[in-house]
Amino acid sequence: MSEQMRIMRSKELPEELRDRIVARHRSGQGYKKNSAALKVPKSTVASIILKWKTFGTTRTLSRAGCPAKLSYWGRRALVREVKKNPKITVAELQRCSREMGESCRKSTITAALHQSGLYGRVARQKPLLSARHMKARMEFAKKHLKDSKMVRNKILWADETKIELFGLNSKQYVWRKPGTAHHPSNTVPTVKHGGGSIML
Repeated sequence: MSEQMRIMRSKELPEELRDRIVARHRSGQGYKKNSAALKVPKSTVASIILKWKTFGTTRTLSRAGCPAKLSYWGRRALVREVKKNPKITVAELQRCSREMGESCRKSTITAALHQSGLYGRVARQKPLLSARHMKARMEFAKKHLKDSKMVRNKILWADETKIELFGLNSKQYVWRKPGTAHHPSNTVPTVKHGGGSIML
């Protein structure tokens, strides 16, 4: 990345340059050609064109409220940490943010993750299965659905459920996007011989 493009990432583009980006877009030039011709990051070109399409202007709009305590790059770094480890706690994220030089409150971190579509939810529990078991269950489910012609929304139902006999295990929270509750990284594996529970 050139030095000029680095500077443009941290500074607001001149209004004249923003107008040129929109003019080129209206003449049929794509984001990539626009970026190369004007030495502006492609993401910036896309952002300016989206703003023009939404508000009909390239001028700087007035910002409501206080400036964000967490920068755009700081928020992206936190999202990367969550994607690497969905079970990471807010306290650990706060420590990561402090190490990056952006000290902020837990509520700020939570709000930033919400803006990225990530929410704290109780992790679903599922039986601990090996790759061989998963493959066998998938083949069984597909065969069952095919034989019985019960292809309804292509939902595969598990054939086991765990019931705790002596209280419940402590809840574990996970950061995830809506609709990803059963993703392997967002679940807590369980075993039959943990004591105090039965499988049905």
